[in-house]
Amino acid sequence: MARMTARQARTSVRIYTVVGLFALLASFPFLWAVVTMFKTDPDLYNVKSSPFLYNDPPTLDHLRLLFQQTPYLTFVRNTVLIGLLVVLITLAFSLPAAYALARLTGRWGGRLGVAIFLVYLVPPTLLFIPLSRMIASMRLQDTIWSLVIVYPTFTIPLSVWLLNGFFKSIPRDVEEQAQVDGYSRIQAFVRTVLPLALPGIFTVVVFAFTLTMHEFIYALAFVASSDRMTISVGVPTNLVRGDVFFWQSLMASAVIVAVPVALVYNFFLDRFVQGFTLGAVKG
Repeated sequence: MARMTARQARTSVRIYTVVGLFALLASFPFLWAVVTMFKTDPDLYNVKSSPFLYNDPPTLDHLRLLFQQTPYLTFVRNTVLIGLLVVLITLAFSLPAAYALARLTGRWGGRLGVAIFLVYLVPPTLLFIPLSRMIASMRLQDTIWSLVIVYPTFTIPLSVWLLNGFFKSIPRDVEEQAQVDGYSRIQAFVRTVLPLALPGIFTVVVFAFTLTMHEFIYALAFVASSDRMTISVGVPTNLVRGDVFFWQSLMASAVIVAVPVALVYNFFLDRFVQGFTLGAVKG
């Protein structure tokens, strides 16, 4: 027993050591950004100063620059509005599409699911020129609606692929029993299948929203006015002026956006992992 206890202790030490190293590497950029956002310019650009210590007293001037001299809150508002609209459009199209593919018999369901996912793999650099022609023909240039229309072109294929595998993990008997009880097929889908698919739906919501937040090429190509830009384009456009980089304000903008997303990931991590793994393995 003593040998087994010592072996388990050594195994636990190795595991926690490896996990701790990975956690340190993953948190290092965030720590660097938090420290940098409060540094003064002489402290930041002094090569003899420690990058993790405040050789000069911390300052809030760079936060004031971010909020008072740039339309940062407008960027945040536009990003949240576009993200919510894209999530709703994505769910409206991907839920019925994924359910239909999951219930198709034979090999066609899997083949169609793979074909839809391949659309997501097409790089945006090949598509933004023809899409810009379409946006121009619809007279949506320099509006947030251009992004609301374009973003579902890459969020829907990924969402269909994830939800397809998740719906396959739900037995058909559940909805068949509901139909025996008198529900129609749509009612059985809404009342029995959707509640069981909540982890997968949450995964789709998180992925679709974060993809719209991080997207850069379409936002740069379709929107030119500052009051319509998203965070991914508006922040570097306003805080990178020629060869002058406002590093502290750039770091502050990244931290402010990253904290809410990180909290959502941590609070719903179990459902997120469950939905992602089922969608990937079963699909």
